[in-house]
Amino acid sequence: MSKKIILITGASSGFGALTARALADADKGAANIVYAGMRDTGGRNAPQVKAAADYSAARGVDLRAIELDVNFQDSVDAAVQRILSEHGRIDILVHNAGHMVVGPAEAFTPEQLAELYDVNVLSTQRVNRAVLPGMREREAGLVVWVSSSSVKGGTPPYLAPYFAAKAGMDSLAVSYAAELARWGIETSIVVPGAFTSGTNHFAHAGHPADTAVEAAYETKYAGLMDQVAAKLAALEPADADASMVSDEIARIVALPEGQRPYRVHIDPSNDGSAEVSAVADRIHREFLTRIDLADLLTAAR
Repeated sequence: MSKKIILITGASSGFGALTARALADADKGAANIVYAGMRDTGGRNAPQVKAAADYSAARGVDLRAIELDVNFQDSVDAAVQRILSEHGRIDILVHNAGHMVVGPAEAFTPEQLAELYDVNVLSTQRVNRAVLPGMREREAGLVVWVSSSSVKGGTPPYLAPYFAAKAGMDSLAVSYAAELARWGIETSIVVPGAFTSGTNHFAHAGHPADTAVEAAYETKYAGLMDQVAAKLAALEPADADASMVSDEIARIVALPEGQRPYRVHIDPSNDGSAEVSAVADRIHREFLTRIDLADLLTAAR
């Protein structure tokens, strides 16, 4: 098997770091070359850069940290151009970068919601516009989108801005899948559930700027996020681990072209997302068939 050149965004910690390592470990005979995109590689994330290098050396794999701030097109373009100059192609793109916020929706300013949408949704557009021209030219490739079970599953309050942004990203992924199919580019949407350990989502979550409104909500919803966090943790089986997500992404990447799933769920807590998504995706398939676009349901070979 030939080497796969892989780029993953948001790979400094959590699902991203785990996935970068799982992809580097996968297919030892093929020796994947994995670029772990992260921002501020010379500053805040310098320890993560060293950790990736140490992992690569210790395991005899090819895992490379690369400066990539998904909020800035110049940074995205520079990272992609560096990879293309070194290898001439990117075979697989993993959209993982994202950020969470917690608190009553009203207490977030419109600017905060715009920033959240930027990192969770617009970032994927920046990276796509840099990577997809090469994939289209070769008429081959795989785009993996790390979505969230919150898009269609049961959702607690106080996470609305994040849930809305992930829903936007998921909708974009669905449309992109059809628009890339005739170019021979595959799409896989990976849907993790609410893993409460093994990631930094909750620990690094943002909070509302309008503290007065936040305080007003506390008079009616005191301790709600603590309750939600405790209940979510209680729903998780004892063997639930964030590596389940990275292992699944590595499995998908290793599958032969044409055999990769359109959507998979990794949700040990079972919030209902898989059931709702099955209906929504079936209706989507049926609608495209009704309007004579059934060929867009699979990537052209």
